[in-house]
Amino acid sequence: MTTAQEFVPDDARTLDKLKAAAPSCKGCELYQDATQVVFGRGDAHARVVFVGEQPGDVEDQKGLPFVGPAGHLLRRAVDEAGIDPAHIYITNAVKHFRFEQRGKRRIHQTPDRVHIEACRPWLVAELSLLKPELIVVLGATAAKALLGPSFRVTRSRGELLPWPASAQHPEDFPVAEIQAMATIHPSAVLRADDRDAAFDGLVADLKVAARALAK
Repeated sequence: MTTAQEFVPDDARTLDKLKAAAPSCKGCELYQDATQVVFGRGDAHARVVFVGEQPGDVEDQKGLPFVGPAGHLLRRAVDEAGIDPAHIYITNAVKHFRFEQRGKRRIHQTPDRVHIEACRPWLVAELSLLKPELIVVLGATAAKALLGPSFRVTRSRGELLPWPASAQHPEDFPVAEIQAMATIHPSAVLRADDRDAAFDGLVADLKVAARALAK
């Protein structure tokens, strides 16, 4: 089975140490074509963690998650929902950019199940160190990674779920007394025919998260 487990240090007690080890990962073939690994960023004591799919082209070049168009839109949505951006952590289920080269353009390709499973140890390690109050799952790929292949974001978006009971592999996540919530990925807003309506829907979901954090 393809996995990144051997590259995740057992003794990493801080996010900085975990991040420092990530560039050595060869847990799946995606590292071969990507510019660099893109690890999570944000508050090490974050109350809420946002988990997306994978880095995009801009993120792959800059080495930071959610710094492209989708990231800027997410920041707007977080602000409108009333979540303090200073106390969040943002990461992805898959840490390398999967793409198809078309001329000079690199076209996003959705990670396969093997890539999600291979990268799981990094996400498990991040969440184990962070121990947030709430995990916001952005989009279908992240939902498959955390909540299982049968979970449908369109059917259950904006609903608070118990964690880790709702996780696909609850034994992987030694985190208790927190919640999870799924919503659409901000890139889906950018692709939507009616962006305003899609953005308003994202903000409405994030307001559910904001209310949960306010309790």
